[in-house]
Amino acid sequence: MSRRSGILEFAVLGLLRESPMHGYELRKRLNTSLGVFRAFSYGTLYPCLKTLVANGWLIEESGAGPQDAPAAPLTGRRAKIVYRLTAEGKEHFEELLSQTGPDAYEDEHFAARFAFFGQTSRDVRMRVLEGRRSRLEERLEKMRLSFARTRERLDDYTLELQRHGMESVEREVRWLNELIESERAGRDQQRSGPGDAAQQDTSGETGGLPRHRDSTRPDPSDDTAM
Repeated sequence: MSRRSGILEFAVLGLLRESPMHGYELRKRLNTSLGVFRAFSYGTLYPCLKTLVANGWLIEESGAGPQDAPAAPLTGRRAKIVYRLTAEGKEHFEELLSQTGPDAYEDEHFAARFAFFGQTSRDVRMRVLEGRRSRLEERLEKMRLSFARTRERLDDYTLELQRHGMESVEREVRWLNELIESERAGRDQQRSGPGDAAQQDTSGETGGLPRHRDSTRPDPSDDTAM
């Protein structure tokens, strides 16, 4: 399985965990809610859905309601197929959510993983965020060394492009620092004891996102920030 198809399967399972959907709804959610899938087509989505059905992680159901039944023979239109997550599919998705290896924070996967952080345990979120930060800090150090070695030989436009790339990575590192700090604060608050229950974040296990005073937060699906 390619990384790209693996990300798609993960995202489809995650969306269907929220509620059953038909193909059009799924594609719309993938394109609008998860920016990493902006260019996905039905030709990519439906083979993925068929694979998930074959694996027993999804089932197909008729999407026609009782009010649509008399109209179907007259219009000749096929009822929409609704895809529903099975118990095995939910278990498989939860297993994927618990993974914290390099695939979870590499460029290809991180945006999709981040989109489902609300369904992910705090400890797993922390490991993914810290892994992503570490990877970007390594990348940033290499970019700075390369910039220092080559800046005398490059024209102004190439230098500006390299500078823009470094600033994008620096911005994401700052954003990750804020998220990690917020996750740690939420974990410490949860451990503070029942006497501080009123002070705890109402979102419980999902913690709380940092409050941003400006619009500098990067889009995790922005290729320039990865």
